[in-house]
Amino acid sequence: MSIDVPTVDAIRANRRRLGDLVVTTPIRRLVDDAVARAVGAGTHVWLKEELFQRTGSFKPRGALSVMLDLSTDALSRGVTGVSAGNHAISLGYSAQQLGTTAKVVMPRSANAFRVQVCRELGADVELVADVHEAFARVREIEASEGRTFVHPYEGAKTALGTASVGMEFVEQMDAAGSTLDAVIVAAGGGGLTGGVACAVKQMRPATAVYVVEPEGADTMSRSFKAGSPQAIDAVRTIADSLGAPRCEPYSFALNRQFVDEVVLVNDDQIRDGMRLLFRSAKLVVEPAGAAALAALMFPLRRRLEGRRVGIVVCGGNIDHESFARQLATASGT
Repeated sequence: MSIDVPTVDAIRANRRRLGDLVVTTPIRRLVDDAVARAVGAGTHVWLKEELFQRTGSFKPRGALSVMLDLSTDALSRGVTGVSAGNHAISLGYSAQQLGTTAKVVMPRSANAFRVQVCRELGADVELVADVHEAFARVREIEASEGRTFVHPYEGAKTALGTASVGMEFVEQMDAAGSTLDAVIVAAGGGGLTGGVACAVKQMRPATAVYVVEPEGADTMSRSFKAGSPQAIDAVRTIADSLGAPRCEPYSFALNRQFVDEVVLVNDDQIRDGMRLLFRSAKLVVEPAGAAALAALMFPLRRRLEGRRVGIVVCGGNIDHESFARQLATASGT
């Protein structure tokens, strides 16, 4: 599939357009004895703390990049979307900021805290059986109410927005007087990973980009192996934010062009990543937010030992009870 790839100039111009609707999230070097034991004493770990983005995840970057291009008439009819939480929250926020409305469809298994946040932001929330039914229902809403469907991860405009995460990371590392040998970023449907990879690879071609997925939601891994977008029958992971039911053509093509490799982690490894981020970085993250670090701790440890590695901490939308429950079952690091 031939696609239009966001250029660095276009990514930078779009980031300016987003303005204060999103924030430039911080980076920091993670230095701690527990980290050294987990990833290797010579490995330098840098965090891009996207959990401090407005709404608690990277998602507004893509949603706003789509919504800012809507006509006045389309914007007045509102937007709709499907999500386990973070995209739904971002649609509620984006609609609020742009003076319109959002109706979001979420699986009943969605974290109650995220559902509450959506409603607090003014979004109308519908709960359905699973993510497959959610996609079907959102298409009905689009047809019957005239709302614009803002896809959670597919499309050039979404990637243009998520690419600003990678662009900022490279520029912030430059300002810190360092460069990254590798960047690790977690994939749901591939909107974040494709955007980050295309920015990083165009700005720093020598930097490797690794994508990580949970074993129970491995759509991108399956797609890479098959050479075409693939689907899964169900999401089976604690990292529900990464639970895309299928890979889509644009996101797949962008990832295929710029990503070096896709690796998998299991839920226990994700829990260990959550525990390490809490202990060493003092961060409370949802499972998806720890997946990239889990990849460095486990499947990529030997390969990246002694390197400068960037970790995208993609989100932190989790309630304290769920967070404590996941840490209680972590093996420890």
